[in-house]
Amino acid sequence: MVKAAKDPAATPIVALPSNPDRIRQSFAVPFEYEVIFTRDAFAPDNRALVDALAQRQPRRRHKVLALFDEGFAAAWPETAAALRTYFQHHAEHLTLVTDPVPVLAGEAAKNDPGLVGRLHDLFHRHHMDRHSFVLVVGGGGVQDAVGFAAATAHRGIRTVRMPTTVLGQNDSGVGVKNGINAFGNKNFIGTFSPPYAVINDFRFLERLPRRDAIAGMAEAVKVSLIRDAAFFSWLEAHAAALFAIDPEPQATLIRRCAELHLRHIGTGGDPFERGSARPLDFGHWAAHKLEALTAHELRHGEAVAIGLVLDSRYSVEAGLLSEADFTRIERLIARLGLPRWDDALLAPGRGQRLALLDGLDDFREHLGGDLTITLLRGVGQAVDVHEMHEPLIEKALGWMRARRA
Repeated sequence: MVKAAKDPAATPIVALPSNPDRIRQSFAVPFEYEVIFTRDAFAPDNRALVDALAQRQPRRRHKVLALFDEGFAAAWPETAAALRTYFQHHAEHLTLVTDPVPVLAGEAAKNDPGLVGRLHDLFHRHHMDRHSFVLVVGGGGVQDAVGFAAATAHRGIRTVRMPTTVLGQNDSGVGVKNGINAFGNKNFIGTFSPPYAVINDFRFLERLPRRDAIAGMAEAVKVSLIRDAAFFSWLEAHAAALFAIDPEPQATLIRRCAELHLRHIGTGGDPFERGSARPLDFGHWAAHKLEALTAHELRHGEAVAIGLVLDSRYSVEAGLLSEADFTRIERLIARLGLPRWDDALLAPGRGQRLALLDGLDDFREHLGGDLTITLLRGVGQAVDVHEMHEPLIEKALGWMRARRA
């Protein structure tokens, strides 16, 4: 119950707006989170996790629910015991509400319409609240799906991400987006909800299948092309070592890619993508459609690599990008072992139109009705356009088909 002020004279007088039928409210909410690079995060003497959880409330004992990607859990069966030992060692600050809970791995997590409901039930049964933590250990698909479920329980349960793939550590796991797939569209349902912290444990990459390690490098190529020509040159110089999965250059790639991603989110002026421009989605309009057309047989990074070749070749056909720069791009993608073609690019759609071109319509709708596609003027030089000419797309596809490996 609200009590009326006893002394009307003591009540502050607030000037009425010029229009008494309308009040405009404006406020800003700062977001801050750390991305921590470490090794052996669950070793008892490694304080990265406990410090990340306790940083803002050091005297509180923090309740944590851990969720493990099934693929990760199978590859690292000893990790559940290591996690329990870690929490026992740091029992003054942390409490584990139950043993780690397995979650569907990969894109299956984002395609399962019942997963979010099951996660909400799990949060409810363990009395998770806004000061509790959901610790998500796994790849990008699991991070996306669990992140969405946590963001929509109690209007937001704190999430700590521990990505276990190259793609998760250098791109999707360090960003502010969560989502699941619906109606055949990638990330149709989702939220912008920054994590409380991100912990990249390089040791977890040691048992990553080679295909996934290679696929994750596509996002590094992407961000170098739109943001950092020097990083692109570094990728060229270290392509052989990266193809061989040399841990040291792999770690450098992840750090630099994550740094560029975070810089865009923090300084790009549109962290929650309220506008139409999405430079970090260079190559993605085709990639998202390719994933659907191949029933997700293509990894996300593999589809991105093909999308990068397509949009780079389109940039040439549109007179924006030089042949010399395009040759560098295609050659790097090939040297890293990433694909440059898939027959699904030519899958028939409605009438005489390629099904791939529906990806432009999906992208336009996802952006809010206005199409903005990032293309290239040069390596490290992005440019936004607001239309894609289908004859030029088909010409680019023809070039790619003739050169397919």
